[in-house]
Amino acid sequence: MDLHEEEKENQDLENTAQEDFQQIEYDFKEGDKVSLVIENETALGYTVCINEEFDGLLFRSEVFQELEENMEVVGYIKNIREDGKVDVSLRPQGFRNVIDSDVDKVLNKLKNSKEGFLLLTDKSSPDSIRFHMKMSKKAFKKAVGNLYKQKLIVIKEDRIELVSNQQ
Repeated sequence: MDLHEEEKENQDLENTAQEDFQQIEYDFKEGDKVSLVIENETALGYTVCINEEFDGLLFRSEVFQELEENMEVVGYIKNIREDGKVDVSLRPQGFRNVIDSDVDKVLNKLKNSKEGFLLLTDKSSPDSIRFHMKMSKKAFKKAVGNLYKQKLIVIKEDRIELVSNQQ
């Protein structure tokens, strides 16, 4: 096989692969809640099986909990790419859903603490926030800002506190 024949064969394989991707019909759309089974850990994150039928990718930046192979979790369709690949998240998609979920998480953590405060602020390290809250620093700051605007918390130098009538 000469170089031109090999290039032609590679091009044919590439075209076939793209046609296969375009023919896939998913029974979900972006934002949908789905069932995920964790398959393998990769450099990018985790390969997953979506609704026991389709392959997807859960990026490492989307993971805020320990995951193991064959573990079943609830996920959400984040993006269906042009090449047919599917990106998923463990968090609901859409600005309002994410904010509400994070606000609830921070508020519950505050209410469940004996003292009614958390030793976390916008100055806390991303690792500390990820460890204690299972969310990114950016998400934490948005949730705290939302709670502050609702006058549900007070922000101190070294902590956030529930407003006393909230406990």
